[in-house]
Amino acid sequence: MQVRVLGCSGAIAKDCRTTSFLIDNDLLVDAGTGVGDLTLEEMASIDDVLLTHSHLDHVASLPLMLDTVASLRTKPLRVHALRATIEALRAHVFNNVIWPDFASIPSTESPFVTFHPVAIGETLQLGSSLPKHIEVLPAVHTVPACGYAVRCAKGTRHWVFSGDTERNEPFWRRVNELDVGMLVIETAFSNREQALARRSLHLSPTTLAHELAQIGPGKNYPIYITHTKPAETEEIMSQIDALAEGWKAEGVEARDIRWLKAAAVLTL
Repeated sequence: MQVRVLGCSGAIAKDCRTTSFLIDNDLLVDAGTGVGDLTLEEMASIDDVLLTHSHLDHVASLPLMLDTVASLRTKPLRVHALRATIEALRAHVFNNVIWPDFASIPSTESPFVTFHPVAIGETLQLGSSLPKHIEVLPAVHTVPACGYAVRCAKGTRHWVFSGDTERNEPFWRRVNELDVGMLVIETAFSNREQALARRSLHLSPTTLAHELAQIGPGKNYPIYITHTKPAETEEIMSQIDALAEGWKAEGVEARDIRWLKAAAVLTL
């Protein structure tokens, strides 16, 4: 299974694109501004979109992508998300004011997009040529939100994405039961902005350390940091590096923590 990082920043700037991951060419996880780097053919090959929540940095490219590929597709694009996320998109984006309602264009019987509610703990099977098994994981955010665990139907190891979240014990209880090949986890703010991180229900390096301490014993896999604010990325990663050095000095099990970058290709 191949995961192409289209965007992994918490905001936009030169070379910084917001959250979106393309898995095996046909499954998109979140639809941030990074989707705009895909070719027409690559966009048209996407059959399913998994959304973690309704915030703009995770859905911004969805209406534009639909407009781009509508004439190239022979079947609707399927969007999977929590019911509250779908309701927010229908009310505030695809409302014929901000953007046309592509769920009724060209007709309600044959639309350009269909919406499919998911629930925490639910499992999905998506993809035809490259089937994938998806589990919806809990997240703790300012709007209803989730994360995802994805694996190739023929494989066992999961690519796990936290989505936007603050401290989240139920997430770790489930993740520790999975065979994880890699984890992508957000750390949006530096420790200098801990109060803002708490208010907006994002992680900072200090709360990230609290979360990573919940990884079960003997479980070691690459951990990729995503969703850093461009103005704070270097500070955030420096603070995470310092935490890692502290763990080493205390004899705590080392973690392979890396900064996720756009255009990276991750393979499980």
